[in-house]
Amino acid sequence: MQELTITEVARQAGVRPSTLRYYESINLLPPPRRVSGRRRYDPTILNRLTFIQVAQKLGFSLAEIQILFHPQEGAISLSANWQHLARQKLTEVEMLIQRSHEIKRSLLQGLDCNCLDLPDCIDCVLLNCAGTNS
Repeated sequence: MQELTITEVARQAGVRPSTLRYYESINLLPPPRRVSGRRRYDPTILNRLTFIQVAQKLGFSLAEIQILFHPQEGAISLSANWQHLARQKLTEVEMLIQRSHEIKRSLLQGLDCNCLDLPDCIDCVLLNCAGTNS
């Protein structure tokens, strides 16, 4: 396999070279081999970048992704670690969905507002939003 330059990896992954350097600095990417001071990547790095991008789309932070790549000593298997993090993320998503439904309900109620002045409108909004202050 032919090694790739940072520019080639960035182009194929759809990210900027600075993103790759940042990922290296926080240990999301292993340090690449250097030839005359220039980074040379194994093409398999693209799989790791794809995983990072998919995990981010699923709502995982870079810190959470780091946990997958660098588990604590004595940690559970990669698949068990993934399942644990996925369960935590599902809980967060469920709470976000619930909060979104509450916001939607308040906004729909607010569409019935026919207030003529700001103080009345503020009272109306406060009344409609009373159940969404979680």
